[in-house]
Amino acid sequence: MEDKLDVRFQELEDKLKNMTEEDRAHIRDAYQYARVHHEGQLRKDGSPYITHPLEVAHLVAELGLDADSIMAALLHDTIEDTDATHEEVAHRFSPTVADLVEGVTKLTKVKYTSTEEKQMENLRKMLMAMAKDVRVILIKICDRVHNIRTLEYQSERKQREKALETLEIYAPIAHRLGMQRMKWEMEDRSLKFLDPVAYQEIDEELTRQAQAHAAFMERIQKEIQDRLEKEGIKCTVYGRVKHIYSIYRKMYAQNKTMSEIFDLYAFRVIVDDIPTCYSVLGCIHDMYKAVLGRFKDYIGTPKPNMYQSLHTTVIGSEGIPFEVQIRTWEMHHMAEYGVAAHWKYKQGLSQKQLGTEETFAWVRRLLENQQDTEAEEYIRNLKVDLFADEVFVFTPNADVINLPAGATPIDFAYAIHSAVGNSMTGAKVNGRIVGFDYQLKSGEIVEVITSKNAKGPSRDWMKLAKSNQARSKIRQWFKREKREENVATGRSMFEGELKRLGITIAMISTDEMLPHILEKVRFASLEEMYAAIGYGGASAQKCANRTREELVHQDRQQAEKIAAERAAQEAAEQAARAKVDSGVAKSGNQKHSVSGVIVSGMTECMVKFAKCCTPVPGDEIVGFITRGYGVSVHRADCPNAVTGQSRPEEKGRWIKVSWDAGSLNTYKATVELIGKDRTGLAMDVATILASAKINALSFTANALPDGYAKISLVIEVRTQSEVTTIMNKLNQIKGVYQVARVSG
Repeated sequence: MEDKLDVRFQELEDKLKNMTEEDRAHIRDAYQYARVHHEGQLRKDGSPYITHPLEVAHLVAELGLDADSIMAALLHDTIEDTDATHEEVAHRFSPTVADLVEGVTKLTKVKYTSTEEKQMENLRKMLMAMAKDVRVILIKICDRVHNIRTLEYQSERKQREKALETLEIYAPIAHRLGMQRMKWEMEDRSLKFLDPVAYQEIDEELTRQAQAHAAFMERIQKEIQDRLEKEGIKCTVYGRVKHIYSIYRKMYAQNKTMSEIFDLYAFRVIVDDIPTCYSVLGCIHDMYKAVLGRFKDYIGTPKPNMYQSLHTTVIGSEGIPFEVQIRTWEMHHMAEYGVAAHWKYKQGLSQKQLGTEETFAWVRRLLENQQDTEAEEYIRNLKVDLFADEVFVFTPNADVINLPAGATPIDFAYAIHSAVGNSMTGAKVNGRIVGFDYQLKSGEIVEVITSKNAKGPSRDWMKLAKSNQARSKIRQWFKREKREENVATGRSMFEGELKRLGITIAMISTDEMLPHILEKVRFASLEEMYAAIGYGGASAQKCANRTREELVHQDRQQAEKIAAERAAQEAAEQAARAKVDSGVAKSGNQKHSVSGVIVSGMTECMVKFAKCCTPVPGDEIVGFITRGYGVSVHRADCPNAVTGQSRPEEKGRWIKVSWDAGSLNTYKATVELIGKDRTGLAMDVATILASAKINALSFTANALPDGYAKISLVIEVRTQSEVTTIMNKLNQIKGVYQVARVSG
């Protein structure tokens, strides 16, 4: 293995022949330093850990990055996984290298309440480092590419987790940076773990059709090459079949089989200058029939990741459509390597511009958009902002604004400036007034109508805005301008969620419970939480769920306390029985009932009957120790009781209860009757209740469709047999076809 490592490092050095001897010496030093610090550490496949940073360094070198980047790649796990420190790395190598390593390092020593929260904080840290030096994200992407290459050695859960994160975060960031080759590799390898069956089907079909694909591409390539040579155009032409994930997305989005996808092919024509690109375009359209609406000029209007090419889709003589991309060599290098191309090919932007605010304004926007946002929403919206298909629209001054597909005038206004969005009263597209929900299309000219007297954004705009940037700015406006309204709105939303969960505000507002709840939801007071919910900085559902979790936790603690007290009481009673004679013992065994129910092992406790099943004497019953309400009595066949007793965390709270045979208590039972709607039906029901001397606490009748009626009764009974008797009599009424006992 030592020999293999030495050979692999020598191969890395061979890629660095254009560097100075001094730089190569520093890189050798970084390799030895990393090798010593990772000594004894192994990867999941059993290989020495140093193989990973060495392979990442290879990828970084292939991007053409500088010596500092390669050293940082070799050292990128030392601060995180060994006893190396930032100060030590800075002193031995340089502060720049140490900062790059620190930027790539994950936040592993911090505890988070959710995966999304951890993911958001790691992304925030990485984006902040990237805003200072874009090489951080380039090294991180190389790190992820090698990890995804060796993912088969991880557990199945880890495979899916890493593959999904790669597909949703890292591959799209690579796309945003223009690094198409790495993006495609990450997408294909991630799909292999997320949907292995689909991946294998596509891969096998491509392999089966490989000869046919190769023949078609060779013929088209020769046709284009011959025509352009005839026109005196110097060029390079080559074709490729779309990569597996691209085919998969088309099959998934359009619900097509592999055989129904015809535009599998893309051809690239690479020339020396921009005027020649447009000459080639004319030749292609002369040779083949162009597909309307499928021409895109990314040379005149580059993508935000600086990608430039002419794209056109045409149909050949065999009726098979294919795409042709036309670009210069400089554009080609940018398309392959993205931002990293500026180190390898010293054209276009200077290195000094690589980290400027103008070039990476989107990084700053991502950091701003994180403020006052729940972790799950931030991660979800991040995917929309960075990685959705884009539209390019123009301001009246011909400035290009790029927005996510489906964006509205609201997104456009806030992309210009917060003040423009906050004072917007309307919008025009191509000179015509449009609504706030209008979906913008590429090439349109958008004008925002503003007013000094505008009242500010509407809460409905949060639903109409597509970009996280717009939603974040709207949220910030409401946070700043509408606190009282936010508190009222937030309280209403939160209490609505509590009601859905069967919780009242009184249950959480006690002096004993409130501090625990506030700690769980991470707010200093309920008012602060209401305000955050009101302006969209927190989720009412999430806060309510966390509240329920805390109530359950407190319930569990109280149940354990009651169980301990009950055990102690039973032990004391058992000891007492052993000391007295049989007569006294018999007397001591008398059970005490509450509400006609005897609770095993307890002499005094509050008893209530569960509304979900309304038990009455004669039903088999069980008891559940609740928080603050004593024991809740359920029918043994109640779904809630059956489910609850199967949960390990609730097992100790279910106790034995029984009916007190000598009790004279009455109980509520709910009966529902459905029959043909007719005059006198309700009277017949009332007559039977009166003759049976049954007291009706509630009597509700409703008409149903198709000529039927439903009557709901809440009756007072002493035993389950009384319920059965009255139900049998109701069933004999003319036109009645169903009588059932239902929950209260």
